[in-house]
Amino acid sequence: MELIKPAIGLVFWMIVTFAIIFLILKKYAWKPILGMIKEREEGIEKALQSAEQARQDMHLLKSSNEKILAEARAEKDAMLKEARDTKDAIIAEAHAKTKVDTDRMLAQAREAINTEKLAAITELKAQVATLSIDIAEKILKEQLSSEEKQKTLTSNLVKEVTLN
Repeated sequence: MELIKPAIGLVFWMIVTFAIIFLILKKYAWKPILGMIKEREEGIEKALQSAEQARQDMHLLKSSNEKILAEARAEKDAMLKEARDTKDAIIAEAHAKTKVDTDRMLAQAREAINTEKLAAITELKAQVATLSIDIAEKILKEQLSSEEKQKTLTSNLVKEVTLN
């Protein structure tokens, strides 16, 4: 039963020992422990503030990134529009140049055809004239083969000349 009911002397010495340990702990352990707990609380508070600041910064960065992305998209669209306009201008210029070159080549071809045509007509006229002279010469040789035919032809020509 001694274990169930402790003696008064034992209780007294337990209280004295507890008080001494309590005072020693209060003087040497609790202040540092409480100080460390306070530092830990302050560190956690700073970390929370820092996290909140980081969240706000992230929000600002996100809105800034969205703005930059919008600007980049607008710039990309402007560059694509400029590229399309440049492409259209180059194509239009090429079409115009091709039309001018085609018109010039057609004009040169027409001129060459006309020149060749005139040359062919001139050559044909010369050949017709040569053939006509050859035919007339042959006819005249045949008709003027005798002296009598020559005198008749000469007198007819003289009469015609005097009449005109």
